[in-house]
Amino acid sequence: MNRRFRLAAAALGISVLVRLLWALFWPSNLILVDLHVYVEGAANLFRGNLYDWTDSSRSPQFPLPFTYPPFAALVLYPLHFLPFDVVAVGWLLATAGALFGIVWISLEMIVGGEAMHEQSWRTIAVAWTAGGMWLEPVRSTLDYGQVNVFLVLLAMVAARSTRWWVSGALVGLGAGVKLTPAVTGLYFAARRQWFAVIWSAVAFAGTIGLTFLLTPGETRTYFGELVGDPRRIGPVGSVINQSLRGALSRLAGHDIGSGLLWKSSVLVTAVLAFFAWRALDSDDRLGTLIIVQLFGLMASPISWSHHWVCLVPLILWLFHGPLRAAAGARLMAAYWLFTTVIGVPWMLGTLQKSMWDISRPGYLAWLGAANAIGVLALYVWMIRAGRLNSRRAVDRSREREPYRVS
Repeated sequence: MNRRFRLAAAALGISVLVRLLWALFWPSNLILVDLHVYVEGAANLFRGNLYDWTDSSRSPQFPLPFTYPPFAALVLYPLHFLPFDVVAVGWLLATAGALFGIVWISLEMIVGGEAMHEQSWRTIAVAWTAGGMWLEPVRSTLDYGQVNVFLVLLAMVAARSTRWWVSGALVGLGAGVKLTPAVTGLYFAARRQWFAVIWSAVAFAGTIGLTFLLTPGETRTYFGELVGDPRRIGPVGSVINQSLRGALSRLAGHDIGSGLLWKSSVLVTAVLAFFAWRALDSDDRLGTLIIVQLFGLMASPISWSHHWVCLVPLILWLFHGPLRAAAGARLMAAYWLFTTVIGVPWMLGTLQKSMWDISRPGYLAWLGAANAIGVLALYVWMIRAGRLNSRRAVDRSREREPYRVS
């Protein structure tokens, strides 16, 4: 074990310890607030009031409801039998472990499984995990006790797997816990893995069928009344909502809803995402997965800043991926590192008078579109850099061809 690995391991251990102490002893109502909702809300699954229950003790401005499908409550239900401190410690340690899994699989998809047996890449994986815990999406996820790191890990494992039924099951189960992982099906569609796409839909339908058998009323309520209502999740215009709808609403000064402006912006984003995917090498699985995950975050009505955990694989891809030497790669990496280390949405959140106020000064509205602007710029850069990279590869292959006299 070399010195660099020991330093990386020490940094990771210190990061985990600090996060545990922060969560257990920092005097703030918002620490692990979402984990409280998961545990206490899921306890109501079989009482008939899962979606009527709210917790206002920690967030008086917005009483927090249970917003996930009933299958999520079923998965989380056993936690309410344990002391909350035990759940909290286990949750935070598992989140750190899941983050390491995300980093490891990201690097593995870039350099290959054999390379990950080398000490140097293991050291890089541990070091990035230690640093990744302090990037804003992960930092906020740990603060709130959110589920996002686990869901991204599910998507990563699904993309890594060579078995279509494993990939499909993981995506379907992830969508059963929270609808947004369903966008991963586009990754399998892009790679023409149709059995995985179909099986993910079957697995998701299975989660609905299971909860319908166990709690038909709650299942009807969620999928019949609540599934299309973003207002129940929270204020669309708050700066921590970094989706297209959130960014455009703040620029417009009011909630733009799901009308023509929003649909047009999603269409433009989809077109850019498509051409960005086409510009990548066909074997760049991580690049494709990142494009899909970012599109899902952009198109969703609400994408809180802690939902953007896929920015960790993106930063790794920019630093170590196939386009790392392309013009602008370092600038892109620096942009995303800056926004996630500083935590631009979180920082701007301290400046908004109320999470319910959408209108704000123009410069704050534009700064509040940091993630949306960054994704659009990333897609454009991918299109250009990917095409130039492919063109150079073709030119190099022609140079290697032997000269033939006709």
